[in-house]
Amino acid sequence: MSDLALLGRRVALLEAEAAVRRVAMRYFRLCDTLGVDTPFDELGDLFAVDAAWEGHGRYQEAFGRHVGRAAIVAMLASYARPPHFALNAHYLSSEIVDVTNEVSATASWMLLQVSTYHDGRSDLRSAALTLDFVVQDGVWRIVRFITRNIFSRAIGPWNDEAPISVPETPQ
Repeated sequence: MSDLALLGRRVALLEAEAAVRRVAMRYFRLCDTLGVDTPFDELGDLFAVDAAWEGHGRYQEAFGRHVGRAAIVAMLASYARPPHFALNAHYLSSEIVDVTNEVSATASWMLLQVSTYHDGRSDLRSAALTLDFVVQDGVWRIVRFITRNIFSRAIGPWNDEAPISVPETPQ
């Protein structure tokens, strides 16, 4: 393979890695704001037509397994109508993205999720995520989404209305 061809292949793999990351981050941004205004068609388009969304370990009983874009969107929509979350935020770290070739990739993250529910309860959760991606109709999409609970802990409300502590300004 020529140097130019090798460079072209490396650039293509880097672009694929960035595309995979954008799909995953868009998914979590939409999940952070699930509600009546959520663009569920856009959320569905992040998944391959035959995708699977799976809870493993403790999450198997809580979330189950959903196969197909429509089933995944229906499951996610159940958290939006009526709104389940008053506050929801996903934080991802320890990323590994492996682009297998021009049409498939696997990625993993450690997830930290903070949530307050409309009933006033709040919790902190951590999960190990593994997502498989494929190119379908020329677009990177999630074909398999696995979430495995690491820990869950009930906590007090996240959004304390107390004043934010800042240094006093010298007079």
